[in-house]
Amino acid sequence: MSGNGITGASVVIIGGGVTGLSTGWWLARNGVDALVLDKGIVGWEASGRNGGGCTHAYSPFFMEEQKLWPQMEELLGYPTEYQRHRIRVTLDEAQFEHHARVERLAAKQGFKVERLTPAEVRELVPLCGDNVYGGFLLDFGGHANPQRTSQAYAWAFQDHGGKILQHATVTGIAVRNGRAVEVVSDRGTFGCDALVIAAGPQTAKLAAMVGADLPLAPARAEMIVTEPLPLMKHGGVDGNGLYGRQTLRGNLAYGGGPHEWLEWSEMSAPPRPTTPLLRHLSRRLAELFPKAAHVRVIRSWAGIVENTPDGRPVIDRLSNPSNVVLATMSSVGFGLSPASGRAIMELVRHGRCLFADLKPLSLARFNGLPADWRERQGWLPPDRVSATA
Repeated sequence: MSGNGITGASVVIIGGGVTGLSTGWWLARNGVDALVLDKGIVGWEASGRNGGGCTHAYSPFFMEEQKLWPQMEELLGYPTEYQRHRIRVTLDEAQFEHHARVERLAAKQGFKVERLTPAEVRELVPLCGDNVYGGFLLDFGGHANPQRTSQAYAWAFQDHGGKILQHATVTGIAVRNGRAVEVVSDRGTFGCDALVIAAGPQTAKLAAMVGADLPLAPARAEMIVTEPLPLMKHGGVDGNGLYGRQTLRGNLAYGGGPHEWLEWSEMSAPPRPTTPLLRHLSRRLAELFPKAAHVRVIRSWAGIVENTPDGRPVIDRLSNPSNVVLATMSSVGFGLSPASGRAIMELVRHGRCLFADLKPLSLARFNGLPADWRERQGWLPPDRVSATA
């Protein structure tokens, strides 16, 4: 017997973050019966708690990302609070050269980037100070509200007939004759014609249930939120290794490394913010915005993100089982979600993405990866680093 009387769907999607919800919405709006299962509340984890950036010039989905975001409120029928443009602030020459590479990459794809003098940065971003080296005004990209957007995906998905079952932890996947045919959870068993696994850090564990080896490393990511400040002209400002935005209420919501690497066993309980990382974030935010250094941090949160060995997403349809699509966004899922959801929908329906080349995102690129790749890259929890030192 399955939960809420649901016995299955043409496509079952494991994972109710923005990638899974966007996939479900794209499927449902194309007339495909879809069911999203989530072990908790949809959009509750990293998908609803991130910097909200929509600017990924290095991704195969960049062109589609930029085309779709300005349309998403109209397409979904619910607010996302999307705002166009992004400012990149640099505090030294190394940071400037790093962002200049993104500038050149975007320019090659036909997008305009304006270089800013320190005085121009301070005029556009009045919270900046005399330590500014320079900056960039991106005439593309932007940011949206992660909570609003996650909610919009879920509601729009349901408006098109999609089904969502929360608090349903997947415990098994039945494979017969080279195809995934059932998803077993603690709230019932659900039949499917196709399966999408887009469960964030849990994707590797679930992929193993169908015989796929997906290399991922989990890490704690944290963000801080300040008291409200007067609204700036452009709320999306990155810099000093931080990503984030100013909310419509005026709060500064920012995050950014370093990651605190975790063991898989540490993912059983929701992570809590740690004082050292919060101090690190607060210091760098005060360096980025010296004229906001006096405001208090009023909230913080921690979540678990997944990272592939090369930091790039994996979106691939397996050859065996032939009806399974794996999707892990390697910590950049929110901004790319309009495009990634469409790509996954096309993989399910057509066996290939019709608007982008997904070869750079294939799982096969990790064939032959050494078993100790985490150790080689130093992506280890502090206790393991001490033990191997």
